[in-house]
Amino acid sequence: MSPPPTSSTEIDPWAGIVGQDDPAAQLRAAARAPVHAYLLVGPRGSGKRALAAAFAAELLSEGSQGADADRHRRLALAEQHPDLVVTERTGPFITAAQADAIVERASRSPIEGERKVLVLDEFHLAREAAPKLLKTIEEPPAGTFFVVLAEHVPPELVTVASRCVRIDLGPVPDHAVIDCLIGEGVESAVATDAAGAAAGDLGRARLLATDPRLALRREAWFAVPDQLDGTGSMATRLVDELFAMIDDAAGPLRDRHTQELADLEELVAQLGERGAGRKALEEVHKRETRRQRVDELRFGLVVLSRRYRDEMAVSSRPAPLVEALEAIQATSEGLVRNPNEQLQFQALFLCLGALH
Repeated sequence: MSPPPTSSTEIDPWAGIVGQDDPAAQLRAAARAPVHAYLLVGPRGSGKRALAAAFAAELLSEGSQGADADRHRRLALAEQHPDLVVTERTGPFITAAQADAIVERASRSPIEGERKVLVLDEFHLAREAAPKLLKTIEEPPAGTFFVVLAEHVPPELVTVASRCVRIDLGPVPDHAVIDCLIGEGVESAVATDAAGAAAGDLGRARLLATDPRLALRREAWFAVPDQLDGTGSMATRLVDELFAMIDDAAGPLRDRHTQELADLEELVAQLGERGAGRKALEEVHKRETRRQRVDELRFGLVVLSRRYRDEMAVSSRPAPLVEALEAIQATSEGLVRNPNEQLQFQALFLCLGALH
């Protein structure tokens, strides 16, 4: 006979985790006897933040029962619990000043219970801030737990990573993304299309599911080789057309940003400006806009790669196609350096035109 439940809570913190069963199981087990720090490593959109919130909900509801446990879990899942501190970068990197603030927050006593959870988002961008946090993460005050989120482990993070229990996440599987979208009311065909374009990023899949022009952009990228003639004028024209489509694709994201700003204005009207977080929200919007654009460019490069691989499978002259794939890969890798994207893609199209 199975043991009776220890709580009557109706909220399951793990119910919202999509496609990450193994990491969720590891964290669920860890919540029974947690150690000082955990490092979740996986690509953007894989669900690290949701896992961190679910783990925090388990830790912060420990010892509570019934409605009180529900309240702790609900607040933690919404990242509104007074003993849950989520740190996001305010610029290109996590700064030394932010690291000092994290150390200071870690030293404070919990507000409601005996535990406190600090979630450090995008810690692969910590750079010079990482050494400042090493001692605190390695030996936090009793009852303080760190959950560090990173897309990868750069050299400056290796020492901090060695002090954490590491849990790796992969991209969310397409079938899990599709099931999630269908469960949220998206039509099956649209869900399948969005999942295929999102490359394991559930957040992006949700955004694409509201975009009726996704198929048109895919077709436009796939048709690029048919139009290239080796001239600069054609390369420029195609880049301009594709970039205009990308700008148009940002419409749903702009709508969400507008609504979030309107919600903030309403909050300011009720409670006043102090602590409203207007600047922080604007910074988040800028980062999301940039990410959306880069995601769209990478999506286009993936479609182009698929086109050239299809041709290579039936070609008697694969060498030029291999060169084309190498040029596409180099362009994709170059996006991390924030180049002049118009010029970068014009150069790529000129190269592909010559090879074609």
